[in-house]
Amino acid sequence: MHRLCDSVDTADPSSLNLLQSCRIRLHRYDACLIPVTETNLAWARTMLSGLGNSLRTPVVIMARGLRAAALNDLCSLGANDFVQQPDCFEELRVRVERLLEARRPVIPMGQSVSSVREYPLSYMVASTANGAGQVMASGHSDAGEDHFGGAELDAFARASASYCSVTKESFRKAKSRVIERFEKVYIAAALSRHSGNIAMAARAVQKHRRAFWALMRKYDIDARPFRNGPKPFPAHGGKITSLANKDRRDCSSP
Repeated sequence: MHRLCDSVDTADPSSLNLLQSCRIRLHRYDACLIPVTETNLAWARTMLSGLGNSLRTPVVIMARGLRAAALNDLCSLGANDFVQQPDCFEELRVRVERLLEARRPVIPMGQSVSSVREYPLSYMVASTANGAGQVMASGHSDAGEDHFGGAELDAFARASASYCSVTKESFRKAKSRVIERFEKVYIAAALSRHSGNIAMAARAVQKHRRAFWALMRKYDIDARPFRNGPKPFPAHGGKITSLANKDRRDCSSP
């Protein structure tokens, strides 16, 4: 999560464009936290009112000493939620997770979902990387075949089935082995694309974070190598952290 520094000079007119100038980099974060008191309330109102719909990252107000009318005003101007200070990390975590969960696509009633994919295979990298990756896969099998190539998928399926059919393994065991290998590579690829950020990787593949974490434990996959070392797959970044003053200066740079 990205927290705007408390040391922002709200008297500086350029500070009103702080969120606007950071909006691209904020796509890497789950939420943007803005500390607001009576002192900087007018500044926060003006800054939020100038954003419109340009900021995709949820904004959470960290309020101190604000009345209900002020909180309602901030929410109507674009803030997605608020927490009262002093900070309660667990409350903040729950609120951010609920915001992210509310943005997940809803599965239509009656749609079949396999054990491998909890949700239809549809993850838009553009929603977290400002279009850097465009659409990784579409929401139905026809578009997915356009991306991967239907012939390639058929060839892979035939090769896997042919190999398993000549062994003494049962259908169930052979299928389980194929799925296990798929899941292991799939989870590793998702972590690589998001630089080891488990929350972003889970959200990108539309899988609940607990289920994603369970698969990581099942296959003994560690997220740390994807954060620090060379990545075997293209990555689009992703961090959950607090930023200091130097990060604010980074946001102001082109």
